[in-house]
Amino acid sequence: MVNINHKIDFFFEKESKWQKEYKQLREIVLDCGLNEELKWGQPCYSLNGKNILLIHGFKDYCAYLFFKGTLLKDDKHILIQQTEHVQSPRQARFTSVKEIIKLEKTLKAYIYEAIEVEKAGLKVKQKKTSDYEVAAEFQKKLNEDKTLKAAFKALTPGRQRSYLFYFSQAKQSKTREARIEKCIPDILKGKGLND
Repeated sequence: MVNINHKIDFFFEKESKWQKEYKQLREIVLDCGLNEELKWGQPCYSLNGKNILLIHGFKDYCAYLFFKGTLLKDDKHILIQQTEHVQSPRQARFTSVKEIIKLEKTLKAYIYEAIEVEKAGLKVKQKKTSDYEVAAEFQKKLNEDKTLKAAFKALTPGRQRSYLFYFSQAKQSKTREARIEKCIPDILKGKGLND
């Protein structure tokens, strides 16, 4: 059953480095009976309102992004973790239509497995905020400023993790301090790193 959404045809028709690849990826996923929507500016495929995968592209590749990819068996070893801090999603990356056509059976098997994972209600165990490293410079600020500490605690766990990750990724103390100073006003306003 094909659940094509013509409102997002523009995505597949616009000039793009990956135009042919996007169309091939769309054809494969639509054969699997998922609903097609536009989310985050990308074609997103869902089952009963639950996101299964999306199609997106970058400079060097285009990809399927499986939202719960970490729960898939990945017998063919085609799934890639974008960065070390991405917890659940996994990508299947492509650089040509030929490559996609060659993997069509495998891709459909992965899509059907992702559908079964969703139907079974499986959840990815996410890292907790307490699992993230708190940069010493930020811990010092929290210890010194009770208002900042309360504002940080009031943020959602996702916003807290974003800040902690952002601060700890700087290699030099000076850079960590500059990042912290820049972000303090937003933390006090209850805003996240990318709000």
